[in-house]
Amino acid sequence: DVFSVADTVSKADGGTFDNPVTITTADNSVNLNLVSTDADANSGPLLEMKRDSSSPADNDLLGSITFKGENSASEEITYAKIQSKLKDATDGTEDGNISYEIMIDGTSRELLTVTKDSVVVNQDSQDVDFRVESNGNANMLFVDAGNDKIGINTNAPNRMLGIENGDVQIH
Repeated sequence: DVFSVADTVSKADGGTFDNPVTITTADNSVNLNLVSTDADANSGPLLEMKRDSSSPADNDLLGSITFKGENSASEEITYAKIQSKLKDATDGTEDGNISYEIMIDGTSRELLTVTKDSVVVNQDSQDVDFRVESNGNANMLFVDAGNDKIGINTNAPNRMLGIENGDVQIH
């Protein structure tokens, strides 16, 4: 049966759901708004995702946000995912990580991972370039993944490290 949350829970009481909740709309309007009307300087609104396990273990997945759509064959595809992992559950030395995956040529690939030791771009060794823009330069730093080259002020380095149009000092 379809019911309104307002039918069972007043706004002042809040609510707890013991089963999955689906929110559907037939247009492109917002499906879920989190609104805080508090006027202080603290964070708000807050979205908390908590894995409440009685036996947490290293490498447990903590949560994920998936972005799905249908392909041209009407198959449901996960096109992107953000995922968090509990890397070390030991009290006092807890570690976590977060990874960002996208679909590339029909296969999910990890493109960005943040851990306690590193920030890794292109973990799965794909031909995906990395580019950093400055205020006036679209290619201030450019990593050409397919050709294993780095460009500064260029997106077409002709050596392993190419620096274009500028005074360079190496000490």
